[in-house]
Amino acid sequence: MAKLVINDSKELGRIEPEIYGHFSEHLGRCIYEGLFVGENSDIPNVNGMRQDVVNALKEIQIPVLRWPGGCFADEYHWKDGIGEKSKRKKMINTHWGGVVEDNSFGTHEFFELCKQLGCKTYINGNLGSGTVQEMSEWVEYMTFDGVSPMAELREKNGHKKPWKVDYFGVGNENWGCGGNMTPEFYANMYRRYQTYVRDYDSKKPIKKVCCGANVDDYYWTKGVMETCYDHTPEHLHGFMDFISLHYYVHPEGWEIKGSATDFTEEVWYKTLKKALFMDTLIKRHSDIIDQYDPEKKIGLSVDEWGTWFTCEPGTNPGFLYQQNTVRDALVVGITLNIFNKHCDRVKMACIAQMVNVLQAVILTEGEKMIKTPTYHVFHMYRHHQGATLLDSELSGVNEVGEGEWKVPDITESVSKKDGIITITLNNLSATEKRDLEILFATDKNYEVVEANIVTNKDMHAYNTFENPEVVKEEEFNLYEIDKNKMTVSLPACSVVEIRVK
Repeated sequence: MAKLVINDSKELGRIEPEIYGHFSEHLGRCIYEGLFVGENSDIPNVNGMRQDVVNALKEIQIPVLRWPGGCFADEYHWKDGIGEKSKRKKMINTHWGGVVEDNSFGTHEFFELCKQLGCKTYINGNLGSGTVQEMSEWVEYMTFDGVSPMAELREKNGHKKPWKVDYFGVGNENWGCGGNMTPEFYANMYRRYQTYVRDYDSKKPIKKVCCGANVDDYYWTKGVMETCYDHTPEHLHGFMDFISLHYYVHPEGWEIKGSATDFTEEVWYKTLKKALFMDTLIKRHSDIIDQYDPEKKIGLSVDEWGTWFTCEPGTNPGFLYQQNTVRDALVVGITLNIFNKHCDRVKMACIAQMVNVLQAVILTEGEKMIKTPTYHVFHMYRHHQGATLLDSELSGVNEVGEGEWKVPDITESVSKKDGIITITLNNLSATEKRDLEILFATDKNYEVVEANIVTNKDMHAYNTFENPEVVKEEEFNLYEIDKNKMTVSLPACSVVEIRVK
């Protein structure tokens, strides 16, 4: 039997709520149809935001939302998306599907959405094809409270008071779609552009996100950190608050990717093995960042992550619409446990993407909406937001799978908030249940206050608009507790949450 020892008197750090962030790009049906339907839609909405989706997202306590991209960010010119909607410029979305972008969702609409969600704002600026002046004026438009051309323009467009920009990304994927730059060239551009991302209100500083690496490009991380660190103050804090990392799970590789719903047991394990690679990426990139920032003042922002499969048959391949199975639930459970355990460096993350794109938490079809298995895991894990990571040690774990795709059959993380300990567990086995003994180091009586599970006997199971609750969060009762000891039986391919006090 596997054993988990929890030392609830040893606190390891704060799990920032922003680790549970989300990403919305002008891509496919994420913004349009997914989040925004317009004020004149028959679908119930408030100021154009569809209320079924907004209400569902509020239930998982969205902490931060990243927008407008993604690759779209480095071809986005913000002035095209303000003012009277009928007069806004139309453009072809050359990155995603070749469809017309009418800019009816712009800066004002984004802040309205975040207001309705009650979340922080993460704006990604255009460094790839935009100017320093354009980026500087956007920040002024959004945040300056005084007499200036951009503040006057904002008031003319119906919003007198400035908004709060919590995070600002200076470019996106500038090693690729954001300009195919070298790390040294980008870093010097970052130094220049970030200078003009000004804090007009010192009480509401904007935290700046530097473009980090794609997957295991450690050369990029080293080059950017070294160039940014040169001739800067002793610490980069304020000059660079975050550096990003992007990593997608492609079980069959970048070119093939593989089906979201039709896969073998071997591919199940291959997918989970690649999800576990996130741990290695965080460790190795952190080792490089530590050379320049040993005090860990710079946060790692994994602001694009998740599964990326072949799009669903019959859909626009540029829309990246994919279904979401129990396998996706395990990927998100594994990944969030990893983020929790690296909360000393990982301070923000944004799953890609929020609605109708890649590993979405919600899918829509006209007026219909369904919650995916990924959604239900986020709902369970919301209790980790703002909690304190506890010391935990897992032993007696078996390996499952074959050859190079073997994985541990259990992963976990444990946190404490408001006197309640939240334990999240994953059984990675596609076929076998797993028994686990949990021992609390503190000798006292514990009781379970809540326990839930996301699973299905069929690893291919997913929700449809006809059958929206095939995979859902359900009450979990396969445990026994006696004082400071608990035994748990984890069903195959399951994500479990147990909360005790």
